[in-house]
Amino acid sequence: MEILKYFTNNEFKESKCRDYYAVYDPSTGEQIAKCPRITLDELKMVIENAHKAYASWSRTPVVKRVQVLYRLRELLDKNLEELSLLVAREHGKVYDEAKGDVLKAKEATELAISMPNLMTGESLADTSAGYDTVLYRESLGVFAGISPFNFPAMIPMGWMTPLCVACGNTIVLKVSGSTPLTSMRIAELYREAGLPDGVLNVVSCDRVETQELLINPLIKGVSFVGSTAVGRHIYETAAKNGKRVQCLCEAKNHALVLNDAALDRTAAGIVNAAYGCAGERCMALPVVVAESGIADALVEKIKKIASRLKVGPACDKTSGLGPVYSPEHKKRVLEWIEKGISEGARLVLDGRKCKVKGYEKGFYLAPTILDFVTPEMSVGQTEIFGPVLCVKRVESFEEGLKLMNANPFANGSVIYTQSGYYAREFARHTDGGMVGINVGIPVPVGVFPFSGHKNSFFGDLHCLGKDAYRFYTESKCVTTHWFDESEKKSVKVSTWDGTI
Repeated sequence: MEILKYFTNNEFKESKCRDYYAVYDPSTGEQIAKCPRITLDELKMVIENAHKAYASWSRTPVVKRVQVLYRLRELLDKNLEELSLLVAREHGKVYDEAKGDVLKAKEATELAISMPNLMTGESLADTSAGYDTVLYRESLGVFAGISPFNFPAMIPMGWMTPLCVACGNTIVLKVSGSTPLTSMRIAELYREAGLPDGVLNVVSCDRVETQELLINPLIKGVSFVGSTAVGRHIYETAAKNGKRVQCLCEAKNHALVLNDAALDRTAAGIVNAAYGCAGERCMALPVVVAESGIADALVEKIKKIASRLKVGPACDKTSGLGPVYSPEHKKRVLEWIEKGISEGARLVLDGRKCKVKGYEKGFYLAPTILDFVTPEMSVGQTEIFGPVLCVKRVESFEEGLKLMNANPFANGSVIYTQSGYYAREFARHTDGGMVGINVGIPVPVGVFPFSGHKNSFFGDLHCLGKDAYRFYTESKCVTTHWFDESEKKSVKVSTWDGTI
């Protein structure tokens, strides 16, 4: 049983904590490590280390800062296979999805490498006669990143760390105690790439200690990904303490399928979007809103494709669906399926009794479909975060759009249609922040922001895209005026009286 340590000042330190998180291999059901719930004193020390490192790192020219990220990018490429298998082992997502997790971290690193261009600022000559104004982008200080279990590479080491440090800040990453191994390994790669001591720090701790990240005056901003309830608390608390905050929260993404949709491709896209990563992603597609004319045929096609998915261990590259990440989460998903049935949904495909030969202790669930879900059912409104697809039925585009927009979450929304008119109307009027037209998972590439709305996001600036460098920097406007020293004229020196 490996006992993990926390990472600060480019070294791993043993915690004096009394309690640990259990780190499982979800494919086998075996505990593979214990992750420390570090103490409050240890967390304060880590924050202080990040604060001390900020002084010199922020003065390092941005073109030199990104040289570290150039080297990191090469190390991510070099270690891609190892990192992909590590994600698969600690999370349970199948190999290709685990590899995609790492590649998205690499994609964000490449965006951060372009920071010298993003931080160029603005200027205007002769704002008044003889006066010029320049706007600079400057770093702020120490940031806190609070990341979830489901993307152990992409979120902490993609969305948060490279963009933050490229802007000249330092960061304290509070990673999930359930899936800490990937972040710890990439921290080693940052050290190998030449990142100075204290710029990147990786810890895990409980909610009581995490509160310190929201109130400590040395922390200037907080980036969070997780549940809406926790995100709302983080947003309110950190903002109250004068910090800038971005909280990416829950979702219940819907896809509206119209009668004219190409059903074979639509069904295949829905299966990929609904069951990929065992449904454990905020841009999963857990709800289909089908027009009645094609609903029966669509459900039958989805059932046929989903039934063929090979459920198996993440390390097996032929597996199409891996386990969920923990025994507790498997229990919660099973409870949601039971609740859906009790609320009146029709169980079309039942994945509750899934067993994988040779891996009987793994946390497996096969694809599940609940049909005839209505707006009154909680199973169709609340994020389940598992391989469960809910089907709602409507009579028209207008009814479907209204039903979708009634949901309190608005991360993403999708329409399947061959009609340009309805596709345009949908894009204009859906509440979803990321919209797919015949695209089941409409996550844009990193040069665009990951832009959820409503209860899926709290804050002003999203992660990635141009929002990222704006979040991790602040602007400073400098206005200059120079006198001609060759002019021998008497100058009356005035004193500012404080008025504007």
